[in-house]
Amino acid sequence: MKRIAVLAEQQFEDMELMYPYYRLLEEGYQVDVVGTEKDKVYKGKNGYPVKSTHASREVSSKDYDGVIIPGGYSPDYMRRCKETVEFVKEMDREGKLIGAICHGPWMLASCCKLKGKKVTSFISIKDDLTNAGAIFVDKEVVVDGNLITSRTPKDLVLFMKSVINMLK
Repeated sequence: MKRIAVLAEQQFEDMELMYPYYRLLEEGYQVDVVGTEKDKVYKGKNGYPVKSTHASREVSSKDYDGVIIPGGYSPDYMRRCKETVEFVKEMDREGKLIGAICHGPWMLASCCKLKGKKVTSFISIKDDLTNAGAIFVDKEVVVDGNLITSRTPKDLVLFMKSVINMLK
C-alpha cells in the first residue's frame, strides 16, 4: 500500500488539505497528516481543524511515496521548521512525488532544486519561485519530473488527477 504525507500547519487553505486527504484515502492509500508537532490540532483559514498523526521530526522520506503541500499561509509556517524542510528535501532528492498547490510551492523554494524546473502557484509567490530558479507557467497544473504544482482551489480536481496518475 502506498503511503502519502499531507503536511499541516496553522492557516492552511481548508480545501487544499482536505480534498487531497480524502481523495487519496478514496484511492486506497495510507494518508498521514504530518505537522511540526504530533497530535496537534491545526486550524485552516476558514477554521476547519485537522489533527496531525505525526511530527515532521518523526518521519522519513523512506517511509513515503509522496507528499502533498497545501497552500494558505501554512507553508510560511512550515518553512520555519527545520525538520519539515529536511523531509521535503529528502523527498525531492529521492525523486518522490511532491504535490504543492497555491502557496504550497513556497516550500519548494526552500527545499527543492528548482533551477530550470517548470512550476505554477498562486500568482503572489511567482517572484519567490523565479528567484529560486524556476520557470513560472500560468496553468491549472504543471508537472515537471516529480513535482506537481497548481494555482488555486479551483484547480484541485486536475491537481489530484495528476497526483493519482503519478502514484499509479
